[in-house]
Amino acid sequence: MIIPPEVTFRNLERSDAIEAAVRERVAKLDRFYPRIMSCRVIVEASHRRARTAGTVYHVRVDLTVPGGELVGQYEPPPQRFHEDVYIAIREAFDQVRRELEDYARRQRGDVKAHEERPHGRVSKLFPERGYGFIETPDAREVYFHSHCVHGHGFNRLSVGTQVRFVEEEGEQGPQASAVVIAGKG
Repeated sequence: MIIPPEVTFRNLERSDAIEAAVRERVAKLDRFYPRIMSCRVIVEASHRRARTAGTVYHVRVDLTVPGGELVGQYEPPPQRFHEDVYIAIREAFDQVRRELEDYARRQRGDVKAHEERPHGRVSKLFPERGYGFIETPDAREVYFHSHCVHGHGFNRLSVGTQVRFVEEEGEQGPQASAVVIAGKG
């Protein structure tokens, strides 16, 4: 790392143990990707509303890398009443590590190409029974159940509707899961 990491504490006393945990995580990132130019970490405590006890920790990690900045942060879900600062640190650094891995892959040109979902049209529909069949471009029929149609899309289907889907092998042959009306995402 070109510039030593900065660790800032907000709404809590500076702690050698917390700072050591942060610096250990920074060192791991630096070994993984040695071209990190700078790292800024903010560890912040915020107290919950009066009706719930405990302190919630928010950790933000900002990395400067050649050609950009990456951010990882951890904010606890609202349903958790107590948090541990070390969990918040781990989660924030895990997130920024994933961002750094993606950044490194893009730099190397190892961008993962996503396969396009198969497509077809609804060829048979049995709304009262909650299932139907999709005809694929190669004239195969693939079974699907109403629960596999994204959102409440089953009610909007009719024979001839264009769909995209994920094909799997079922107990009685090919079946579709994750069925989406074409053009709807």
